Amino acid sequence: MRNPAWKRRLSGLAGLGALMILADETRLPVFLDVTRSTGIRFRGESSPTSQKYLVESMIGGVAMFDYDGDGRLDLFFVNGGRILDPMPKGALPDKSDPKYWDRLFRNNGDGTFTDVTLKAGLKGKHYGMGVAVGDYDNDGDADLYVTGFPLNVLYRNNGDGTFTDVTEQAGVAGGNWSTSTCFVDYDNDGWLDLIVARYMDWSFENNIWCGGREPGRRSYCHPDEFPAIHHLVYRNNADGTFKDVSEATGFAKAPGKGLGIAFNDFDRDGWLDILVANDATAQQMFHNKGDGTFEEVGLALGIAYDEDGRAFAGMGADFQDYDNDGWPDIFLNALARQHYSLYRNEGGSFLYHSGPSGIQAITKLHSGWGARLMDFDNDGWKDVFVAQGHVMDNIELTEPELKYLEPPLMMRNVRGKFEDVSDRLGEGFRVETASRGVAFGDLDNDGFLDAVIYCKDCEAVVLRNGGNGNHWLLVDTEGTRSNRDGIGARIRLVAEDGTEQHGIVTTTGSYCSANDKRVHFGLGKAARARLLEIHWPSGKVQKLENIEANQILRVREPAD
Repeated sequence: MRNPAWKRRLSGLAGLGALMILADETRLPVFLDVTRSTGIRFRGESSPTSQKYLVESMIGGVAMFDYDGDGRLDLFFVNGGRILDPMPKGALPDKSDPKYWDRLFRNNGDGTFTDVTLKAGLKGKHYGMGVAVGDYDNDGDADLYVTGFPLNVLYRNNGDGTFTDVTEQAGVAGGNWSTSTCFVDYDNDGWLDLIVARYMDWSFENNIWCGGREPGRRSYCHPDEFPAIHHLVYRNNADGTFKDVSEATGFAKAPGKGLGIAFNDFDRDGWLDILVANDATAQQMFHNKGDGTFEEVGLALGIAYDEDGRAFAGMGADFQDYDNDGWPDIFLNALARQHYSLYRNEGGSFLYHSGPSGIQAITKLHSGWGARLMDFDNDGWKDVFVAQGHVMDNIELTEPELKYLEPPLMMRNVRGKFEDVSDRLGEGFRVETASRGVAFGDLDNDGFLDAVIYCKDCEAVVLRNGGNGNHWLLVDTEGTRSNRDGIGARIRLVAEDGTEQHGIVTTTGSYCSANDKRVHFGLGKAARARLLEIHWPSGKVQKLENIEANQILRVREPAD
């Protein structure tokens, strides 16, 4: 039987004392803007027009993944397309100009990257939005699913540095406006399925005038002006094809205005649940019933609205355990004047915790997009990184105290309370951009998490984490009975000092982006982990003991 929340909180207090001095003494890493030295030159081209077509305001995403299996993380950027001003009836954005191509950059292993887009065959087809990474065919190579308007594309990794567009035969083109997406084995059959958040029923033809009539006053429309649309679920048939089961799973019964997506097992019943961040309408949690169907329970769980019962602009999302109690929590960001939302998991239900955690006061005037619960200083507590920038490019005309361009935000987790440490993290946190998606992972395999920020109509930013000497562990899973990536595996780590952390194998989270699938643990001064316990999607539980810190630990699921 599950322990009551108050008992779990009290049981954690003993460990908190040991961490108190450590957390206070941790030297904060400095983030360096290394974009120029990496050789990465990418600009997210939204093709803005005087028509204020809503799709212009939302691009785009970036993926951090190892496409060629050399142990180093590469980068893939989704791009927009040329939009005419105005768009003729029936016309679609054009990606033929190289400035609008999606881009793949190969990690050379020396801090630099090489553009290999043409060789890989990844120029793209549609006005791009988001990207998911996963080995959907269990062949050992990371595949890509790229969302956008009006269709999506599935690229199969051929294992030789090239990709093949298999969208038509796989049956996953989707339709309308897709945003964030994820590969996830929702039915635990060993094959990765696809879940796709969609934004709204919008087109160039039904675009309307919003804002003032004076010069420069026209604005992007509020999402209330357009109908919601249901999200998509594609079940993997294990033969290279997928079946649209949006109706059968229950997703079609709960339309939304989805921008962010993440998954975890909020009630720890062994079945992964799906969180969708919606814009200006109720946030959604699709509870996995374990029989191939889901029930939308956001309101019942207390995550649909903020503490005042108001909808907000849910954009970036993450779904991880920030307080180290073993129950995954939820972080969602929003637009300025709404503040960002933290929901603490109380053992299967959620408590709105932005105020007591300090997040509400920090974020009232900020607008957030890509976000991640990530331990940037390796002290054993997941902090919050948010890429920022208002959606309205003319917001300062109507609300001078708000800003269109913003620097990133880092909120450091000090035993469950958060403090803004952005001004202490160096030059990388002074760069002001119209940020959108962000990918997180360890680009140089030094044990400290880096970030790559996608910027709308400006150059992407690569932030290298300089580290601080704290210990770490990266866990790289390989499934046998479970899906090859091990996506969905839940990991419990006990450090040598007795403190616990919990993680999940996922590439999903942030906004329209995909992260390093390796699970990162900061260990502070602990030189080893006493125990690593992996709960595989197959139901197998694997335990490893006495693990040295400061290594990339590759773990293969036992086949028996």
